[in-house]
Amino acid sequence: MSNKNNDITSFAKNRGKIIVKTSIIGILTNVFLAVFKAILGVFVNSIALILDAVNNLSDALSSIVTIIGEKFASKSPDKKHPMGYGRIEYLSSMVISALVLYAGITSLVECIKKIINPSQASYTRLSIFIIALAVIVKYILGKYVKKQGEKVNSSALIASGKDSMFDSILSFSVFVSAIIYIVFNISLEAYVGIIISIFMIKAGFEMIGSTIDDLIGHRADSNMVKTLKNIISREEVVIGVYDLALFNYGPNKYYASAHVELEDTMQVDQVDELTRKLQYEIYKKTGIILIALGIYSFNTKNKQASEIRNTVEKEILKNDWALQVHGFYADTRTKTMRFDVVLSFDIKAEEAIKNIKKEIKKLYPDYTIQIVADLDL
Repeated sequence: MSNKNNDITSFAKNRGKIIVKTSIIGILTNVFLAVFKAILGVFVNSIALILDAVNNLSDALSSIVTIIGEKFASKSPDKKHPMGYGRIEYLSSMVISALVLYAGITSLVECIKKIINPSQASYTRLSIFIIALAVIVKYILGKYVKKQGEKVNSSALIASGKDSMFDSILSFSVFVSAIIYIVFNISLEAYVGIIISIFMIKAGFEMIGSTIDDLIGHRADSNMVKTLKNIISREEVVIGVYDLALFNYGPNKYYASAHVELEDTMQVDQVDELTRKLQYEIYKKTGIILIALGIYSFNTKNKQASEIRNTVEKEILKNDWALQVHGFYADTRTKTMRFDVVLSFDIKAEEAIKNIKKEIKKLYPDYTIQIVADLDL
């Protein structure tokens, strides 16, 4: 287990360095662009260019928020927060999303003011060149930040990267407006700015929604679940894998629990060996820590129990809201049976269990039935 802890610590430190380094690059680049755009915007009397400069400053602030969030999130677990502080990164993502939304609303307001009280811009060839260069730099920065965010699974960096790429489109609209003004003497920058502002507002709301999903908790990634199930199922003694649950405590920090179905002839020491082996294999291949492995006992010595299992499962699955039956075990001597049923969200658990017991009692009236209702995780 000590090697596992060392691997976690090493990965966390490397991840933190990448986040801080990427954010610093974002801060320096955005401040540089903001200064040049602000000076140029004042010089050529362009409200769109000045707003673009302000937007760059908000991006620099986003990067500062990302660094602060990472520093807090990387704090070691303590007695008060034994699972660590990783979820703080989601809060920093929320702040960044709010900044994007604010920038979009502010831009929209200023563009409307520009339409109501128009003023002539005076673009030059040099200003056109600088705007074009800013578009390229901003797009490259956005791609880089987003890629680094995906590399280390940082929602804050990914949000910043997407914001930068949107900003490059905003800058491009200023560039196009400047060209149109020089060639046709038609000022469109305020109208184009409105369109881009609407897209920015939409992006802000979507980013906030995504972060709220992370904070509330959402269905686990299907590919991640499939990978875990495949690792567990590769063990010959495992008959089935069920109730796989993932618990997220920050980007790249997952804990998992699962149930496996094993033959009722296995010894406790064999189960213990299997559990430890799976914990090691899962962490080595996915970085996910398996914190609990429940056991379902599978009838192997009683043919009648197997027949009961097949009959009960077939009867239950006639209901559309019953998605799966597992963990079934029947004791023909004591006349008891126990099993889990995965239910859809279309029915209440109490109602489903009541209906199932009623159906099974018709088939096996002398049996005591124990049912556990499982969520469709």
